[in-house]
Amino acid sequence: MLTPVAYLEARDPARNIHRAYSLAYGQDVFGNWIVETTYGRIGAKGRTIVTLVDNEDQALQYVRKCLKRRQFAPKRIGIAYERRTTF
Repeated sequence: MLTPVAYLEARDPARNIHRAYSLAYGQDVFGNWIVETTYGRIGAKGRTIVTLVDNEDQALQYVRKCLKRRQFAPKRIGIAYERRTTF
C-alpha cells in the first residue's frame, strides 16, 4: 500500500505551462520499499518512475530529495510548483 506524500502543480496559462508532479511511498506486495514518482502535463497520462529503496528511512530521504528539487523549478521552467493536495 502506497502512502501519498505530495501532489504539486505548476501552471502558467500565458506560457502554456501545465505540469503535475506527485510522490508516494510504501511497500509493494513482496515487501520491498518503493517510491513512486509521477509527472507530466496536466490532463495527459504522464510518466511514472518506481524507485526501489532498502527501508522506510531511505524512502523518506528520497522523497525529501525529490521535493527539494521541485523548489528550484522557477530556475528551470520559469514558474514554481504549488501544493494542491495535503495528505
